[in-house]
Formats: sequence, C-alpha cells, structure tokens
Amino acid sequence: MKPEIRKPTDQERRQAGNWPVWTKEVSEFPWEYDEKETCLFLEGQVTLTNEAGEQFHFGAGDWVVFPVGMKCTWKVTSPVRKHYKFG
Repeated sequence: MKPEIRKPTDQERRQAGNWPVWTKEVSEFPWEYDEKETCLFLEGQVTLTNEAGEQFHFGAGDWVVFPVGMKCTWKVTSPVRKHYKFG
C-alpha cells in the first residue's frame, strides 16, 4: 500500500485548520493504520517505508492520506507537527 502525497487545496488547508495537532520528535517506529488518516504537515520531515520496502518522503506543506490497513515504518528526520483526521 502507498500513501497519497500532494499539496493541499486552499479549501483543504482551511478545513485542516480545525483538526487536532500531533507532534513527534526525531525517532523511528513501526505503525499500522486501522482506519484512514488524512494529514496536513505543518513542520518536519519524514521518510516512510511500506511493507514492500518502498520509501516515501514528505513533510511541511504536504497533504498526506494513509489508507486503512497500511503497515509501515516512520522515520522522523526533523520534528513533525501536523493536523490530522481519522476516517
């Protein structure tokens, strides 16, 4: 599985402003998505590796959608701050 990574529309950016904020220090950890998550990254940089070994890079300014069932490893290379929404 792959995340969708792109720049947000102005409407998406405004909408995400009402979502909770999650922060994470430089770290590396496994993660599995039991529901879809949509994020707007405000700060930071991440390299994500999926089960197939594919790497994806995203960070500040990116709109990222993680599909339900995705298993991956997050490598936070610069501290992250993001708006997020499940479902």
